[in-house]
Amino acid sequence: MKQSKHNIVIVTSEFPPQPGGIGNHAYNLALHLSKNSYTVHVIADQRSISGKEEAVFDESLPFSVERIKLKKWRFRMYINRLIHTNSYLKNSPHVIATGKFSLWNVAFCSLFHKCSTIAVIHGSEVNFKSFAIKKSIDLALKRFNSIVAVSNYTKSLVSHIKKEVKVIPNGIDISEWTANNVAQVKLEGSPILTTVGRVSSRKGQLNVIKQLPELIKHFPELHYHCIGIPTEANAFIEVAKELKVSSHVTFHGSVDTRTLKQMLHATEVFIMLSTESKIGDVEGFGIAILEANAIGIPAIGSLGCGIEDAINNYKSGILIPYNDSNAFLEALHTIFLEYDLYKKNAKVWANKHAWNQVINQYIKIINN
Repeated sequence: MKQSKHNIVIVTSEFPPQPGGIGNHAYNLALHLSKNSYTVHVIADQRSISGKEEAVFDESLPFSVERIKLKKWRFRMYINRLIHTNSYLKNSPHVIATGKFSLWNVAFCSLFHKCSTIAVIHGSEVNFKSFAIKKSIDLALKRFNSIVAVSNYTKSLVSHIKKEVKVIPNGIDISEWTANNVAQVKLEGSPILTTVGRVSSRKGQLNVIKQLPELIKHFPELHYHCIGIPTEANAFIEVAKELKVSSHVTFHGSVDTRTLKQMLHATEVFIMLSTESKIGDVEGFGIAILEANAIGIPAIGSLGCGIEDAINNYKSGILIPYNDSNAFLEALHTIFLEYDLYKKNAKVWANKHAWNQVINQYIKIINN
C-alpha cells in the first residue's frame, strides 16, 4: 500500500463473516470509508479452522483484508498481528483500532510510526475487573490521538483517563433491514417478544425469563423468542422450567440473516434487558435494537448500560430497570396503547443512525 493521506488501516479483534458487534462495526466502518474514497486495509483474525469461509467473504469486499492465520499457540497470532500492523503503519497516515488486543497492538506500534491513531471503544474492553488488564488498557488509550466511544455509557467507563472522548453511536445499513419483500413467518405468542444476541448473562435473556411469571398473569398468551448462539441456553431453560414458564420460551439458536429478518417482522416488541456479567462484560450500545427499529419494532431495554443511547425513551421504545417487573408491564401496556406511533418513531430513530450519516462523524475526526 503506497503512502497517501487517504490510506486507512483498521485493526480489529472481530470481523465478519463470524458474528460479533465489534466485527459488525469494523466492517461497516471499512465499507463506508471506502465508499468515501478512502483506501482501506483491515487487519483481522482468522477465526475458522480452514479459513475458507473468510476467504470467500473477503473476495467480495471493496477493500483489502489481511487475516492473521489461526494458530494452535495463541502467542504466535499475537506476534503476527504486531508484525503485520507495524508493516502497514509504515504507509498509512491513519489507523483505527477496535477491540481489546487491537488497542494494545496499535498503541505499541505507534511508538515507531508517526501516524494519526483513533481508538474505538465499545464497552467490555474498558471494563475488565483485573487491575493489571484495566491499567494496561488505560495506558494504551493514552497513546491514541483520538478516542471514540459508541455510547455515553462507554465513555463513562474511561472518564478516569482524563482524555477527550468523542461519542459516535453505532450505525446500521438501513437498506439491509427495510426491504418489503420479506416472506412472512408465524411466531407463537400474543404478544410476541424477541431478543437477538448470544444467549448470555450480558444480553439479558435470563432477566426476561425471571419476570415471565408476573408478565404471564397479565398476558397469558405471551411468548418469548430468543435468537442467537445458545451459549448459556441450557442453564436458562432450567430456570424457565423451575419457574414453570418453559412453555412460553423458545430458543431458536443462531439463524441466517434471511430467517432473522422474517422472525423480526413477526415480532411485536424487541427486548434487551442487558446487565454486566461477573467478569465485567457489558452492553456498550445494542445494535440489534436499531435493526429491529428499522423494521418498525419498538424496543424495551435496560437502564444502566449502553442501551440508554440505543433507545429514544418513550419514542422508539422504553428504558426500564432490568429487574423491575412492574416497569416491564407498564412499558408493554404503554407501547401497545400507542403501537402505531411507536412503530413510526422506531423507524425515524433507526434512520438517524444510518451509516451513511454516522460515517461523516468519523471522517471529521480523520480530517482533523
